[in-house]
Amino acid sequence: MKSDLNWQGKMQFQARTSSGHTVTIDAAQEVGGEDQGPRPTELLLAAAGSCSGIDIVDILKKMRLQVDSFSMEVSGDRADDHPRRFTRVYIHYKLTGDLPEDKVRRAVALSRDKYCSVSQSLNAEVITSFEINGKRFE
Repeated sequence: MKSDLNWQGKMQFQARTSSGHTVTIDAAQEVGGEDQGPRPTELLLAAAGSCSGIDIVDILKKMRLQVDSFSMEVSGDRADDHPRRFTRVYIHYKLTGDLPEDKVRRAVALSRDKYCSVSQSLNAEVITSFEINGKRFE
């Protein structure tokens, strides 16, 4: 697996992934970018969320459970000093459907602790919570 990145000028890069997709990555205008794409750190949070989400959908499907809708909020705390790495990543999953709490809890734990290669690659504590049909669980 690899990505090829080509500088587009100023702070902008275009990445082409091994699966053939492209994404433009840029910096904010206040640091010399043109705001033509997400920041690398934003992509990192999105990657952690989507990786985990794919795991959870797959695990619940294997449990023969039907997910009606699924969204998530991903945020992170960063260190004050450079390299300003993420110290904590928070993922809150919002699912609807006939989903038993214990099964969702198990799917979340399996993704967080075993399967999500993105969050396992981070040097950050990953903190998860979820809600089913609007009821929040920690």
